[in-house]
Amino acid sequence: MNGSGDAGTWNLVLLGTIAAATLIMALIQIGALVVATRVARQAQQTLASVHNDIRPLIAKISAVADDASRTATLASSQVQKLDRLLTDLSQRVDDTATVVQQAIVTPAREGMALLAAVKAGLAALRGFGDVRRGSSRAEEEDPLFIG
Repeated sequence: MNGSGDAGTWNLVLLGTIAAATLIMALIQIGALVVATRVARQAQQTLASVHNDIRPLIAKISAVADDASRTATLASSQVQKLDRLLTDLSQRVDDTATVVQQAIVTPAREGMALLAAVKAGLAALRGFGDVRRGSSRAEEEDPLFIG
């Protein structure tokens, strides 16, 4: 009976060792769950903190983007106004140049034509006077001709 009693003791020792190992594994798993829960809570708190910190930045970025959009629209409008202004100015300068040409250049041409007519008339009158004096002048000029 001693042999079977030793075997029963050994069975109890091994069974106690298995129970202790299972208890230790269960405690380790519970500890791991507690640590994982704490890490998850910290991660959630960190994420919430980051979200709260970023929210004002996102609002500011959105406001800046809205301002930039309004500024671009205003600048585009101003450029269009400037383009219209320059187009109108160019047209008015062309119109003014045309008016100046019609008001000054055309009468000046007519005046030049009138002056040329007066010169031609005076030249004709001088030529008529030379014809009456005779050809003595033509004879004086012939010896001076080199040719």
